[in-house]
Amino acid sequence: MSRNKTVKDYIRTIVDFPHEGIMFRDVTTLFADPRGFRMAIDQMLHPYAGERIDKVVGLEARGFILGGAIAHQLSVGFVPIRKKGKLPGTTISQDYKLEYGEAIVEIHDDAIQPGEKILVVDDLLATGGTAAAGIKLIERLGGEIISCAFIIDLPELGGRKALEDLGMDVHVLCEFEGL
Repeated sequence: MSRNKTVKDYIRTIVDFPHEGIMFRDVTTLFADPRGFRMAIDQMLHPYAGERIDKVVGLEARGFILGGAIAHQLSVGFVPIRKKGKLPGTTISQDYKLEYGEAIVEIHDDAIQPGEKILVVDDLLATGGTAAAGIKLIERLGGEIISCAFIIDLPELGGRKALEDLGMDVHVLCEFEGL
């Protein structure tokens, strides 16, 4: 039976987490299964076969898991984009809006060289706010983003359109309706 499973089949839904009315899409069950995790990494890489990628950028925090595995498969460097105050060196920062407030993400100011080809990865695309902030940081350092790859898209929240409106190529493995 597991030979017919899709990536979506490995993702569990937790009702009313972290707040009532939210259907939390939990990728830890995907990560914990060796076949599911391999499938996700392979499918995230597939569209970029033969493309030059210099670095993979992962968005905090589950993007680190995916980004590290993808960078390893490509034999390229990995760069984290983290929440403010978590990186030890000199950083640049970008603020962005959340559903209820604002947040700030940072990247080391020497993490990406001008002209490097970058693949941005994360587990979930919702409103696109975190990804858009990461894109701005990468572009400020002169990186050229070839694509943004996610496991899950929540189409009702409009993140894909927001990133495409920024001129980004967006690749997702599956979609879930609702919040």
